[in-house]
Amino acid sequence: MIDRRAALAMVAAGLASPLRAAPLRYTIDPLPVARNIWVVRGKDAAIDGANGGAIANISILRTTVGTVLVDCGPSLRYGQQLKAAAEALTGMPVIRVYLTHLHPDHIYGAAAFDPSIVAVTPALARSLETLGPSFSDGMYRLLGDWMRGTEFAAPGKVLGEDHETFGDRRLDLYPLAGHSEADLAIVDNETGVLIAGDLVFHDRAPSTPHADIGRWLASLDRLGTIRHRAVIPGHGPVDSTPSAAIDQTRDWLSWLRETLDRAVAEGLDPVEAGNLPIPERFAALKAARYELQRSVAHLFSRIEEQALPRVDLKR
Repeated sequence: MIDRRAALAMVAAGLASPLRAAPLRYTIDPLPVARNIWVVRGKDAAIDGANGGAIANISILRTTVGTVLVDCGPSLRYGQQLKAAAEALTGMPVIRVYLTHLHPDHIYGAAAFDPSIVAVTPALARSLETLGPSFSDGMYRLLGDWMRGTEFAAPGKVLGEDHETFGDRRLDLYPLAGHSEADLAIVDNETGVLIAGDLVFHDRAPSTPHADIGRWLASLDRLGTIRHRAVIPGHGPVDSTPSAAIDQTRDWLSWLRETLDRAVAEGLDPVEAGNLPIPERFAALKAARYELQRSVAHLFSRIEEQALPRVDLKR
């Protein structure tokens, strides 16, 4: 009997473009960031069959006792390739996989690892219990055979401390929120590299499917108080400064909130709001129009409800 996900994969494969008929192999190309830290850059694009969903940045750290990963990609296939590439690079087995938040481009590669080494904050554990399995249906529809064999398993390690130490390497853990209900940022004490997950985007417009912009801005303020030298964002190139990517993300989010608030106040509809001019200072941001229009879909009705409460519900 064919299960639901297998059926979805077959349908997607039947509708595949020539791009999806290409050999299904990811490009795992770790780039050095600092001593014993590498990043595998995700594509600066939407999830689709051309990239297999590999759009998120993945961090690899070598310690004296093993390899640590921060996020692990969109599928079992990706996780398997990432594990092989990381262990070949470091010469050490993977002993910890951190998940920074619930979005599927960051988490489904965990299927390639023993759940006991996959770690999340308590808040993320709760979110994943509710939403983790449900994202996979959408990923199977989008990616078809890229997702073959991918099944969500609950992480086996719920973090209860503010740091973890691996040999002589200490990683400070910062549970935050805003991009989602539960976001994790990590600072490597040895190098001062901040691994920010999707709290920070760089030269790419931020995505907002589960965003609370007020909380997100507060988390960015918190990141600004943490001593660090460079930033690995969730998407976009590594920032070799402590603040440029954080400031850029804050600038976009502040503009987005003001723009959508004003659009509602002026009586614009969602289509009009999604086609508003984008300031020239954001010209270098990839996917800016795409993410503005997605943010309208995510946030506009909520802003309308707050600004224009239903009078028939008043007592």
